[in-house]
Amino acid sequence: MLFIKSKIKLLQGAAVAFAFLASTNAQSEIYKHVDPQGRVTYSNVPMKGAIRLNLDPLTTVPAPRRSVSTPSPAGFPRIDNDTQKKRDDTRRKILEEELSAEEQLLAEAAKGKSRDEIELHEKNIAALKKELANLK
Repeated sequence: MLFIKSKIKLLQGAAVAFAFLASTNAQSEIYKHVDPQGRVTYSNVPMKGAIRLNLDPLTTVPAPRRSVSTPSPAGFPRIDNDTQKKRDDTRRKILEEELSAEEQLLAEAAKGKSRDEIELHEKNIAALKKELANLK
């Protein structure tokens, strides 16, 4: 029993020492070097002719957490999941039909129409594909 307690105390002491060493290594030294052309270099690696800078530790403050979702205003209409799914399905169907029509128009435009018309259909197709990819 005494052996186990001494092992635990030894491990606790090692953990405290490790934490102390890890915290002291977090601040590294900074060196400033000016070369003959006047270019200034800052580094954490000492180099010949560099001056060690004594800087105060930086205070860091974590950024505020962003809200994951914005709550709906009071009285905002709500719909059930089945109704939303039907609406999403209808939207997907409409977008797929528009994509098919644009692809046909692009094929027709490629048979002799102006380059501007071809580019317009290509942009429309890209936008429709992006909208379809954004659907859940």
